[in-house]
Amino acid sequence: MRFQTPLVPAWLIRRYKRFLADCQLEDGREITAHCANPGSMMGLAEPGVKIWLEPNDDPKKKLKYGWRLVDHEDGNFTGVDTSVPNRALRHALEAREIPELADYETVRPEVKYGKSSRIDFLLSGADLPDAYVEVKSVTLSRQPGLAEFPDSVTARGAKHLAELADMAAEGHRAIMFYLIQRTDCTSFDLARDIDPAYAAAFTAARASGVEILCYDCDITPQHVSLGRSVAAVT
Repeated sequence: MRFQTPLVPAWLIRRYKRFLADCQLEDGREITAHCANPGSMMGLAEPGVKIWLEPNDDPKKKLKYGWRLVDHEDGNFTGVDTSVPNRALRHALEAREIPELADYETVRPEVKYGKSSRIDFLLSGADLPDAYVEVKSVTLSRQPGLAEFPDSVTARGAKHLAELADMAAEGHRAIMFYLIQRTDCTSFDLARDIDPAYAAAFTAARASGVEILCYDCDITPQHVSLGRSVAAVT
């Protein structure tokens, strides 16, 4: 998935009200960018960090920049836009690039299911059980090489796990897909200390037949694409 507009470098001044970020561009101008991330962004929103912004000239958008990446300035990047995993995964599913799901011919996004919810992707194929795929963006890393989810308490995430468990009980495939939006992690685990209730829901869902898939991303200021399967410690 290529960014629609070439990204420009900047430096973070502050993130506030979750969805706003004051930034300084290379020419010294200070602007406010949209931050499409409702999580805590632990370790990613320190003042002075180098970031990459996507400009836009859409008259319907109040803010003319969107915060897309954190540049760790060691060759590694973290994607902070939580809408990116769904777009990147949809491309990979339609191209049948994920071995565990490559037999499915039809990919339908945002299908209603459960209790007033929408599944990120519903996959179907001849002589195959339907596959319900929920996607989570993973950006937290507190230990070198280890990605964790969640970075804040997420009752909504626990609800998704319970609804996937219901789908598995009905005989469908139910898949929680963790997409690590970092290029510096080689393994994945749950942040149980941050949200014990989510960890409990995860354990229950797994016992009910929910499958766990975890992949990383290839990230540059030009594009984000699905990477490789990552080992889950949990």
